[in-house]
Amino acid sequence: MPQRNTFTALIIGGSVGGLAAAHELRSIGAEIAVYERSPGEIQPRGAGIVMQPEVEALLTRLGATARSVSVELHERQQLHLHGKPRRYVAPQLMTSWDALYRTLREPLADACYHLDSPLETVRVEGHDVAATFANGHTAHGNFLIGADGIGSTTRALLDPSTATTYSGYVAWRGLEPESALPDDLLDLLSDRFTFFGASGMQLLCYLVPGPNGEREEGARRVNWVWYVNTAEENLPRLLTGRSGRRYAHFLPPGELTPEITTELLALAADSLPPQFTALVRLAHVFMQPVLDLSPSRMVADHAVLMGDAAGTVRPHTASGTSKAFGDAASLASALSAWAPPERLPTHRLEEWETQRLAHLVTLTAMGMRLASNSSLGNTIGHKFLGA
Repeated sequence: MPQRNTFTALIIGGSVGGLAAAHELRSIGAEIAVYERSPGEIQPRGAGIVMQPEVEALLTRLGATARSVSVELHERQQLHLHGKPRRYVAPQLMTSWDALYRTLREPLADACYHLDSPLETVRVEGHDVAATFANGHTAHGNFLIGADGIGSTTRALLDPSTATTYSGYVAWRGLEPESALPDDLLDLLSDRFTFFGASGMQLLCYLVPGPNGEREEGARRVNWVWYVNTAEENLPRLLTGRSGRRYAHFLPPGELTPEITTELLALAADSLPPQFTALVRLAHVFMQPVLDLSPSRMVADHAVLMGDAAGTVRPHTASGTSKAFGDAASLASALSAWAPPERLPTHRLEEWETQRLAHLVTLTAMGMRLASNSSLGNTIGHKFLGA
């Protein structure tokens, strides 16, 4: 049961990181309000998530289990352009963005979760903080958490000097019902983490729960991500959808133009094992450029940044979600027992920042090393889309 109310927290960003912060702060008695810029239900911008201890810990406290939102894999297998797959035993739990989102969102009342709330200004008023949104609403609280992702408005307001940089490669993605795959392809991929690597590209594939959390055979989905070195000057073309809209960080399903579709399928046929080429042909493809945001300050006056708003890690570490959950749990610990009008526990917040930045720096270096091992981000001497 939550403790008595101690302070009011304004959480900017209603994806899984913001929801994790909401639950962690409620557990120490905070009154929370979550503000999400999307006008309606958030569309998932990633698909598969590797279950990690930080995520499992919060699920357990909410009365769920890791297995209740995951598909269990038993093996890893490496595909080759020619020859048989190489397999070995490697048990693992794989969940999905929407399965986690649903599990975290349902326990929160609609009254504390506000859609269509793009942040416009943040200002400190004495010992409190005020946030004004594009819809004209101003919210007042004792503390503000920016959990609004890599394109964080909170970060832009608190530290305008920070900016993302392009890594040199993009992530093409697909998320299809397993029932849409032919039997031979599904037999190859079921219950396995499957991967293929070549210089300048890497493709990973595994099953995740269905759109409503289904875990039974026949109702799950096949999630894949294909990292491909891509010249930065080609990004505007790739991020312009068939509707004519230019996207910044995410090209959604259904927006891939016929021209890019043709190029992508030709690259698949030329570069991937035939099983993965077939998978790409079946998919409703979407895309994300892989962006870097160097670790910076996380603590400001009566406000903090967490998750991707504070700094990114490359996806190869499988720790983007767990990093945000870890940020939220340790932030709650730093703020526990604080109750205005007492002064903010600045020393504990500074310790939180030091510890979490050190963790972020370690993960950042690990992700770049893993990318380098596959020559991802190095376009020299490799055929990439748009070359």
